[in-house]
Amino acid sequence: MNSRIAGSMLRQLEPHLFSMAAISRSAATSGTVHSLLVGSTGTRAAPATWLASVRFAGTVPETVEGSEAAKKGDGTANCSAGGKKDKMLVSYWGMAPAKVVKEDGTEWKWPCFKPWDSYTSNQSIDLRKHHVPMTWGEKLAYWTVKALRVPTDIFFQRRYGYRVMMLETVAAVPGMVAGMVLHLRSLRRFEHSGGWIKALLEEAENERMHLMTFMEVTQPRWYERALVFAVQGVFFNAYFLAYILSPKLAHRMVGYLEEEAVHSYTEFLRDIDAGKIENVPAPAIAIDYWRLPPNAMLRDVVMVVRADEAHHRDVNHFASDIHFQGHELKELPAPVGYH
Repeated sequence: MNSRIAGSMLRQLEPHLFSMAAISRSAATSGTVHSLLVGSTGTRAAPATWLASVRFAGTVPETVEGSEAAKKGDGTANCSAGGKKDKMLVSYWGMAPAKVVKEDGTEWKWPCFKPWDSYTSNQSIDLRKHHVPMTWGEKLAYWTVKALRVPTDIFFQRRYGYRVMMLETVAAVPGMVAGMVLHLRSLRRFEHSGGWIKALLEEAENERMHLMTFMEVTQPRWYERALVFAVQGVFFNAYFLAYILSPKLAHRMVGYLEEEAVHSYTEFLRDIDAGKIENVPAPAIAIDYWRLPPNAMLRDVVMVVRADEAHHRDVNHFASDIHFQGHELKELPAPVGYH
């Protein structure tokens, strides 16, 4: 008896619970559903309808189509100058994105990072630290980096605004490549990475934010953009191959690249102090990302970026040392959040 009743109920509910037909947003958010949720008795509907409405309420993309016009009853949405309906996708799941505000209550305007991603740079780090190459592999990595500096000096000379943009397009590659390789290895071996995936991806994101910051200061010319395409294509594949063959040499080379970056930003500061480069106000994105004072200048930005590069230098030399000592990165905890 009970099984027959259950079977009958299931047959009645099946079209509503298991149908793949989409239910419109207006139906899903109607007064019927509202009365169910708030406990109102003013409107009665079949339980199957309630379940179906709730079932699909969060799976239909919500759009805003000129609600003011809809309220007037003319059946049309607000239109743009071109005659197209002005629609805004709120969320696929029907939830409007949360409004993010800063500590002072003002609205957060950066979609590329959130307030909890910002930090105060530790500028007490030793900027003169240098790893002396000992083995033939380290010497190869060191002189490779030195050789790459020659065409960079010839091409950019003292134009440090453009120079740092090119530098950051290259510096953001190794962390992403290494993090990707470790990520895939972790999946293949069913093992943890010791936090190194997160640490290396944080490095790549930090370098990208350097680029986004200096894009507010100067814009690259068309041939410099073309150069970025070429250099990135070559460097990504070369570094990927190097990391597969020898992670310890790949990390050592990045350590030397970061040493050169510290040197380049030091020269940048000297030109600012000498008046050769105008010390303009810091971009707003830099003030929020590094939590700089509102009256910060370009010199302050270069200072915190140089400190970041010094941290990346130490992390990559540390990773290389782990490999040189015969260990894997997962065996020692990664410096996550070292900024």
